[in-house]
Amino acid sequence: MIEDRFDAIVVGAGMAGNAAALTMAKRGMKVLQLERGEYSGSKNIQSAILHADMLAELIPDFRKAAPLERHLVEQRFWILDDCSRIGLRYRFDDSNYGRSNRYTIVRAHFDKWFSSKVREAGATVLCQTTVTELAQNRRGRVIGVRTDRQDGIIHADVVVLAEGVNGLLGTRAGLRERPEPDQVALAVREMHCLPREAIEARFNLNGDKGVVIETAGNISRGMTVIGFIYPNKESISLGIGCLVSEFQRTGETPYELLDRFKRHPSVARLIDGSKVGEYSAHLIPKGGYNKMPRLHGKGWVVVGDAAQLSNTIDHEGANVAMTSGRIAAEAIFQVKSRGDLLRSDSLSLYKKMLDGSFKHSKKTDMRALLHTQPQNFLLTYPQLVSKAMQNLVRFNSTSEAEKSTSTQSWTGMFCDAFRLPRALR
Repeated sequence: MIEDRFDAIVVGAGMAGNAAALTMAKRGMKVLQLERGEYSGSKNIQSAILHADMLAELIPDFRKAAPLERHLVEQRFWILDDCSRIGLRYRFDDSNYGRSNRYTIVRAHFDKWFSSKVREAGATVLCQTTVTELAQNRRGRVIGVRTDRQDGIIHADVVVLAEGVNGLLGTRAGLRERPEPDQVALAVREMHCLPREAIEARFNLNGDKGVVIETAGNISRGMTVIGFIYPNKESISLGIGCLVSEFQRTGETPYELLDRFKRHPSVARLIDGSKVGEYSAHLIPKGGYNKMPRLHGKGWVVVGDAAQLSNTIDHEGANVAMTSGRIAAEAIFQVKSRGDLLRSDSLSLYKKMLDGSFKHSKKTDMRALLHTQPQNFLLTYPQLVSKAMQNLVRFNSTSEAEKSTSTQSWTGMFCDAFRLPRALR
């Protein structure tokens, strides 16, 4: 039998939910966290990128025990046509001279460890428990939740909704609308298992160093598709992400796009001979700052993916979620400490604190840029880049004058597309 009153109930045990529950428990609040999975991370096999400074604010010594895969020393960007690629590589070995700032993680392992820290801090964590309804009083204030585990209401001063981008509790209670298809991306990915030695040889790595590869190009069939590859210690996370509205518009299936991506020569060589361990699909918020739902109300706040909190780069989603959970918890603690929780607008402090966070960005994201001329960015430009490079490096009958003209033409189009100075042409 669950106790019937808490200072706060957190619905969900992902990055945002764990951060919120941990922060409040450390502050001495009586916290209940409810998770429908078998354990935190049980339904989340994807790889992700962890920014150390965000986790360090919650668990300063996390490097001693957290299940980290590789610390990142390199970022690669590939533009793909059917059989070739143009690449940009940025290596930042300075991280080797101090504590690393970014790591790859496997969420199933990391979330389970993160949840153990929530328990150690004193929160009550119940898994395999589905919240069926937000309980409200006659004045519309959220006063707790109902679950599939017991009859009656579990009461709380505040409920934190960390239920993910497609969470239904807030929608059913009339607190927020479900996101539109053009505000949500579907990421599909596979985990490919390989010996550590093979991974390090193929990605030119040693020790625990890691790399992230992100791609664009005509694997997309004209859709706004981004590909990604993250090597872990003994596995490679590989996948594609695309807006749900694009799948609806074209009739393409996620697995067909993923299969096309895997068959590209530059990708196929990285996973050759691997064993596919897992396949998963995950919704990612892509509405941006202007599409965020209401983040707070009488007795409730919403955090992480459920709040459409994303950043300009897909792999920062977990970190932004964690930051929002921590900020929400700090706001709740401050309001409760002042005895102001019963005021109708008291939790607006969360939004004010979030707006002041450096990670809550109003910047225009790359998706908006891609949508301006998707055919150019994802089909035409990759082919032009490939053709220009072929003219430069291949020995054939093309005259030097023709090669020069072709290259200048491509460079001019590239500068026009990205609004670069004419001096670069």
